[in-house]
Amino acid sequence: MLRASAVAEQAGVPTASLCCEGFVGQARSTSEGLGYPNLQVARVPGHVDVQSLEELRKNVLAVTVNDVVRCLTEQVEAARPSRDPGPREIVFEGSFEEVNRLFLENRWSDGLPIVPPTPEKIAEFLAFTDRSADDVLGKLLPDNREATVWNIAANGVMAGCRPEYMPVLIAAVAAMVDPLYGVEHSGNTPGSETQIVVNGPIARDLGFNYEQGALRDGFQANTSIGRFWRLYLRNVAGFLPHHNDKGTFGGTWRVVLAENEEVLRRIGWNNVAADMGIPAGANAVTISRFTGANVVASVFGDTPEKCLPYLADALVTHTTWEVIFTVGMSTGMYRPMLVLSPVIAETIARAGWSKADVQRWLYDNARMPAQRFEQYMSGWTNLVPGRRSLLEMSRLGKAPRAFGASADPQRLVPIVGKPEDFMIAVSGDALRSNCYVLVHNGILGFPVSKTIALPAHWQDKLAQAS
Repeated sequence: MLRASAVAEQAGVPTASLCCEGFVGQARSTSEGLGYPNLQVARVPGHVDVQSLEELRKNVLAVTVNDVVRCLTEQVEAARPSRDPGPREIVFEGSFEEVNRLFLENRWSDGLPIVPPTPEKIAEFLAFTDRSADDVLGKLLPDNREATVWNIAANGVMAGCRPEYMPVLIAAVAAMVDPLYGVEHSGNTPGSETQIVVNGPIARDLGFNYEQGALRDGFQANTSIGRFWRLYLRNVAGFLPHHNDKGTFGGTWRVVLAENEEVLRRIGWNNVAADMGIPAGANAVTISRFTGANVVASVFGDTPEKCLPYLADALVTHTTWEVIFTVGMSTGMYRPMLVLSPVIAETIARAGWSKADVQRWLYDNARMPAQRFEQYMSGWTNLVPGRRSLLEMSRLGKAPRAFGASADPQRLVPIVGKPEDFMIAVSGDALRSNCYVLVHNGILGFPVSKTIALPAHWQDKLAQAS
């Protein structure tokens, strides 16, 4: 709404953006990032989802209508421009404790101690890229700041990264600025978090953990790069809790997932990056936002037919309102991830199954009743207005044919648009039969992969750093 209002205001048309009470602060912050800090907002008291029609009408007549009139008729006070420190400006000098106090007070920290980003430490990071410190990767909403090699290095220092992680950090931010990912949705109310996946020889070069304890903190590369992501969203994109990060519950940053490339080579499967179109064997980063995750404990069976039903059930069980990204809010944009432990991947591959075979089996078997699908869309929620059935949507061409095979409300329908929408990774304890599912946030954090560009003389630089 505010983006549309900004376009209208640019054309000289006054606007009034209707905004529920809980989002007024976010609206102000978004307006600043759009370059129109005084965009006028008409408040809708409370939350419309839990109001009766009578309550809603009363609130709109008492508050919203008057706000709309005010927005369209009153002169707006001139905005006071705010100023960020310059990229090389020294904002403070002091002890470690004093620096951390300053960063906390200015909301430049996630609440944990940060490593002070001194020019000397930033220079160490810049030595691990052939790009200029002033190179701009793009602009990030909501604050519309430029993502630069310099501020990537500064936040990498703060997060506790090592200088040699710089190529991975640059690739991650290149993915963040990609419009397909949709960084502007990072403050949406479900509180989804981004999972970074690292592929290629660099995982071994930099000491990423991809064995026992994968996705747990305690390994510097996995942990600090995960923390970097959230710090960068805060300090450069501008997502601040109680401000414009409106995650109702939220979550912390996710530890980076590195795949076990050795196992993948042994069983002949592509890694996640190759599935996304990155050349096989290349170093790459893949990002995607997920609404939640859970372990699938003690998968049992010595054949694919024995192992996969449990995994399919887990994917269906943990997928609820997210089906709106399969059919409803968007079509074919739901991409859940299944992380297989190596022993389960090897058990499946031993029977001659490819990753594509697994995806096809899951598409055919990880299904839910059409009636339940429709309840998630517009029965228990108001996420998809109109309350059309899947059968109607299929006949109108707004859903794939598989969703309109019959009128039986108990018929089983897929949870994704096509087999390859299931993302499959291999990582974790090599001799444990546990797996992991991550439920995807659809268009509000769509998967994006970028290659990792290594600087000249990479191996020599690594040797000197160790």
